[in-house]
Amino acid sequence: MQSARPFVRDGKFLVSKVHASSDLRASIKKAVDLIGGFDKAIVPGDTVTIKPNLNTADPYPASSDASFVEALGRNILDAGADKIQIAESSMVTASTREASSRVGLTEVAERLGADIVFLEEQPYTKVRIADGKFLKETHIGKPLLDIGTLVLAPCLKTHKYARFTASMKLLVGWMNRQDRVKMHMSHLEEKVVELASFFHPVLIVMDARKVFVTGGPASGRVEEPGIILASGDMVSIDVQGVRILQTFNADNKLNMDVWDLPQVRRAKELKIGASSDDDIDVIEEH
Repeated sequence: MQSARPFVRDGKFLVSKVHASSDLRASIKKAVDLIGGFDKAIVPGDTVTIKPNLNTADPYPASSDASFVEALGRNILDAGADKIQIAESSMVTASTREASSRVGLTEVAERLGADIVFLEEQPYTKVRIADGKFLKETHIGKPLLDIGTLVLAPCLKTHKYARFTASMKLLVGWMNRQDRVKMHMSHLEEKVVELASFFHPVLIVMDARKVFVTGGPASGRVEEPGIILASGDMVSIDVQGVRILQTFNADNKLNMDVWDLPQVRRAKELKIGASSDDDIDVIEEH
């Protein structure tokens, strides 16, 4: 595995933004190349775990576009990864195995030679959240204790309870289902971040070609920014993602400075990544 913070330059977290073309594989590569390239995240022979968004089997952007996951996986294999696994658990009442089949992710995994880990079919193990104030411990899928190199592949959308879903919220899918229900009872946004602090993704590639700007997570008003973002820092990429959502001036809960949103504010307190715009260098394609 490479450095846990490979995408930093002059003390700033790098975030790229590119306009997606019909060639998703090339567009994703361009986004990651702008911050330093897949070679900074992937060591030949690595096992790489991809975390998509498969909360439901509703169509993209409610859930990950299987073609995006495939294009990301191809780039990871091109960088020399030996093996890919995709780990996920859908919402509490859904079968992840069924959702994966319905959205085409199962076929993608077969083409990539990847394993899919349906977490609700696996044992869970208790873990402590070192800096947890609202979430001191939880249960995560036992296979996640040995995931190799972690790459997140979030969608971008508003969320009726957490205001927005991006990279930090994505990791809630790795908790057991009982804990997820409890999590929503109070301080959800802060708990999202405390859970995210347990994991250490090396790379995040965000699919913002289509987004929800109202509602979410399963349905909402769809807009099409047509953008792919890449970063090594969850906070930096989530901040830039929220700003994309804010440009549509929709009726949602994002009408404030992004750094004042509870998820971002808690991430700043925990020093997960960027603490202000001064910590971020946004690179856009020319």
